[in-house]
Amino acid sequence: MLKRKQFNWLEPSLVSGYLIVLSFAWILIAMFGINSLKYQVVLGTVGAVLIATAIILMLRTRRISSTTNFHESIVSTLFQSNAVALTLINHEGNIIELNDTSAHMLGYDQIEELIGKPIMTVIEQSSQESLIAALQKVKEGQIEKLNIHVLHRSAFPLELQISCEPVIQDSKVIGSLIVSHDLSDHKRNLERIRYMAYYDDMTGLPNRTLFQLRLDESLLRAKEDQKMLSVCYIDLDNFKLVNASFGREYADLMLLQMADRLNRLLSTQDFVARLEGDAFALLLNEIDNIDQLLVRSQHILDIISEPYDLKGVPVHMGASMGIALNLDPTDDGFSLFKKADMALVKVKESSGGHILIYSEEWNNSSYERLKLQHEIHRAIQRKEFELYYQPQYDLIHGRIVGVEALIRWNHPTKGLLSPIHFIPLAEESGLIVPIGEWVIREACRQNKEWLDAGLPIVPVAVNLSIRQFVRNEMDQQIKQILEETQLPSQYLDIEITESMSIDMNEMNRKLIAISELGVGISVDDFGTGYSSFHYLKSFPITRLKIDRSFVTDILNEQSHAEIVSAIIAMAHKLNLQVIAEGVETTEQLEFLRTLHCDEMQGYLKSPPIPGHFFQKLLFAG
Repeated sequence: MLKRKQFNWLEPSLVSGYLIVLSFAWILIAMFGINSLKYQVVLGTVGAVLIATAIILMLRTRRISSTTNFHESIVSTLFQSNAVALTLINHEGNIIELNDTSAHMLGYDQIEELIGKPIMTVIEQSSQESLIAALQKVKEGQIEKLNIHVLHRSAFPLELQISCEPVIQDSKVIGSLIVSHDLSDHKRNLERIRYMAYYDDMTGLPNRTLFQLRLDESLLRAKEDQKMLSVCYIDLDNFKLVNASFGREYADLMLLQMADRLNRLLSTQDFVARLEGDAFALLLNEIDNIDQLLVRSQHILDIISEPYDLKGVPVHMGASMGIALNLDPTDDGFSLFKKADMALVKVKESSGGHILIYSEEWNNSSYERLKLQHEIHRAIQRKEFELYYQPQYDLIHGRIVGVEALIRWNHPTKGLLSPIHFIPLAEESGLIVPIGEWVIREACRQNKEWLDAGLPIVPVAVNLSIRQFVRNEMDQQIKQILEETQLPSQYLDIEITESMSIDMNEMNRKLIAISELGVGISVDDFGTGYSSFHYLKSFPITRLKIDRSFVTDILNEQSHAEIVSAIIAMAHKLNLQVIAEGVETTEQLEFLRTLHCDEMQGYLKSPPIPGHFFQKLLFAG
């Protein structure tokens, strides 16, 4: 607070009052104490002059007093303001006044705790010499600005930008006024802005922007040193299923664990970034050869694929990797990153879980993918898709007991396309949802048509994609299709894959809702997934389909034969039917019979055929 002013007998306002009293006394003496008219006039004139002088002095004093009061109000307002930190020190360097803002900035609650103390007690030693030099110049009437470090009461340092200005009274410098601005908050804000620009807020890893900058720098260095580097683009397989099954919190927990694994795997020369969602990028420097790169990349994927602990729930999650090398001297960081992205897309199309290095032969693949995606949109509108049917046979009596509906695309220029040419892109783009709905509806419509024709129809099996399955209203969609087509529910069979069984509780809930409609449920490609047999006891499953990869080598690989035998035995103990896919030879068929397999499906009996051909098979009985 400002100090109270002492009473001054020589203030101009008091002097003018003295003069007025003296002037009136002078006039009274002239009028009544002197008889000479001449002296009365002279003395009266002098008295009048004194009165006029006193009045002028009083008016001027009032004006000066008014200005002084205004200046004092300004000073008082500044010292009480929260907007600026002010400290007043004397020539000895002691604090004689400061405002609350300055005290609070230094961590003190009361200004009295600092008044009277040397200013140097709150200045870091590294800044004391520069402040002493500045205060010396202030004594000479100069204004000094500088940055100093001070000590907060809690002992952490603050960086201040200060302005030291002379306090002048009667043309003499009587002290220094220090105006302070805290740079620490400003620097922290700048650092936060920089962090947000270059780092991922959740994992703490660098983001795409910083990765691109580091890639450009490393690429220039590699060209100068003639060394090989690689960009690895990593993406988790079926990560969206984790999000849909467990929720965002668990999905984020998995990403944090993955980020930690990548950090621990890389050396100081390498660089890792989170690009978006479950996509991560690695920059591997100083690669000696491609074989070394592949070994190291596979090790990274193996570590990533280890089970994740999501609050006590172990979850398996594979990953895919696309790689690009700086083999083309014309490549910049952007083009190299784009090539790694293209390699990742291509490996995901081939079922994922693998590593693929970019080939220059793929230059036009991005354009082709965009074109194909547009054509799929058009194919849905123009009804260019068609269902083929592959019959399923009872191994004991040899009669047809079921049929699988398989989609084909009657492309206007490329002819008939199998699912491998368009389903991966449809899955990635989300177009699989309307395509999958069409498949279910068309299969039900066709089966109802055969039923109305009096044919001995069998259940039609339809594959359900992951994107369709995570829809909460899948059971309602199936119910609506059955009602629209009027097909009895026992003539529809839904096929799921093991890769869908990440969250058993959510999986079971949805399967029960579908099963309660009367629809059969089969597990397709059994034996290739990562799930245990335990879920088979919980889920409302009626049939297992042994993957064709085991059937193909069942006669040549003892391990495959043992796996098939174990699956059949286990399924029968659980009262499940077993059907073997991909049966192509009589020897395979006979061996499956010896293992007591229930049904088969494959080219030995019939390839997938159009609906009108399958109708003839039904008619033949």
